[in-house]
Amino acid sequence: MTDKLPTAAEKLPTQTLAPPNSFFGILSYLGPGLIIAASIVGSGELIATTLTGARGGLSLLWLIILGCIVKVFAQIEIGRFTVSTGIPTLSALNTVPGPRLPGRGNWLVWYWFFMWFCSIGQLGGIVGSVGQVLSIVQPLTTQGADYKTIGNLETQIRLASVKSRSASPQEKEAMALESQNLQQQLDNLKRDYLAKYASGSGKSQSSEELVTSMSVSGLPRPMDDRYWAVPVAIITAALLFYGGYSLVQSASTAMVAIFTLVTLATVIGLQAKPDWSISASEWLQGLSFGLPEGDKFKALTTALATVGIIGVGAAELIQYPYWCLEKGYAKHTGLDDGSTDWLDRARGWLKVMHYDIWVSMLIYTVATLGFFILGAGILHRSGIQPEESKLIQTLSAMYEPVLGSWAPPIYLFGAFMVLYSTYYVANASHARTFTDGLSILNLVGKDEVSQGRMVKFLSALFPMLCLLVYWVLPSPAWLVLISGSAQAVMLPMLGFAALYFRYYKTRRELHGSKWIEIGLWISVALLFVIGLTNLYLEMSKFFK
Repeated sequence: MTDKLPTAAEKLPTQTLAPPNSFFGILSYLGPGLIIAASIVGSGELIATTLTGARGGLSLLWLIILGCIVKVFAQIEIGRFTVSTGIPTLSALNTVPGPRLPGRGNWLVWYWFFMWFCSIGQLGGIVGSVGQVLSIVQPLTTQGADYKTIGNLETQIRLASVKSRSASPQEKEAMALESQNLQQQLDNLKRDYLAKYASGSGKSQSSEELVTSMSVSGLPRPMDDRYWAVPVAIITAALLFYGGYSLVQSASTAMVAIFTLVTLATVIGLQAKPDWSISASEWLQGLSFGLPEGDKFKALTTALATVGIIGVGAAELIQYPYWCLEKGYAKHTGLDDGSTDWLDRARGWLKVMHYDIWVSMLIYTVATLGFFILGAGILHRSGIQPEESKLIQTLSAMYEPVLGSWAPPIYLFGAFMVLYSTYYVANASHARTFTDGLSILNLVGKDEVSQGRMVKFLSALFPMLCLLVYWVLPSPAWLVLISGSAQAVMLPMLGFAALYFRYYKTRRELHGSKWIEIGLWISVALLFVIGLTNLYLEMSKFFK
């Protein structure tokens, strides 16, 4: 048995509107996909995808493209059900067969609450990453400025080592002398840093071996990132509390445009450098369905883990239909009265939704490929694989000798937009999904006024909750780890739900082309493989 499906009248106020027919008319109604794109291109693409390129080079280019495309078909199916019925995602998931507590939700709803709890820890890490970007741009303390200087100097030394590989004997001798001077300067800075900020830490400040071996990540961290995270969280809470859908869409569109243009400009700048540009043969190799050299099993699991990170994830698959509702796709479609007019309207607005999904897919695929190419083109060739906590600072420092003096500030600006867009949109999305979840548990009214008030309250609460997590756990690695595992497990669940909606809950006349159906089955199969592979990898890390 399933809980009673909310009626269309409960969820869908009637406000029918004929769908646009022209190309530009359709474009004027895009928006939900841009919001989701702003959420997607976050720490996963900026950090994980860049590191994937650093570790495997261009060999996984084909998989990055495939991973961004194939999950879209499950997104289409879940969105199709919401647009044609007006039922939001969690309420729809509550109708899927399986264990349930009468009147208190089923297994999918309860698992979503667990996944949400884990994702708050992940968002805590993201607001901290935003703070880290701002602390690189403008340190707030003397310790923060010293920490930044040491990190930049470390990167210069490593990059000089890479350049010396292709230098002439005379050039190598000069470079070796320069590196020696830089290393001595670095050792002095580390010694001074430890003397100032490591008192009481138990470190042997006089040990030369410690000074020369310790990287910036091993030094006592300044508080600048946490200080910067405070105004970021407060401003976000205020924007989400006072702004509605229009503000979220406008802000998301602006941020998506900025980080996409910045990424493209950086990649073009890379191609303009003869020593760093990617050749046609390398592009072809990246599209040849190959795997990185070495252990093939490890390469395959790494590849599947990468596919799980990029594109629409479990959270975005659930969140997208809520933004379709706020945009008005379902209201404009109206109640299903069995008429031909309703069927025409439903097909028209589903066509708009398809455009919305594919346009957003193109945007986040371009951004994702940009980060991947930068990792493969700069880090992989340099033999540098920085720790995740140092990636932003390493890249911002490395881009100056590779791409010119304009690159570091532009990269940092793009990194800020990428990370902040995820933090901003994810909190807005969580407020809407959580409100729907509370209504399923009968803890908030199902009427539009009650739910609107709860969305506003949660929009202000969640950013501050993420801030609290980061202050308590400035490196919430285990929360991020659990969040990755939780979302991996949710992917096959959503694949099953997408098939259930298509074959048991959606009118057959709205199923679309045979290619969409084939794509859905491929998408669902991949969701199962990705989910199980990522769970295996994450749990392997957890039990190490």
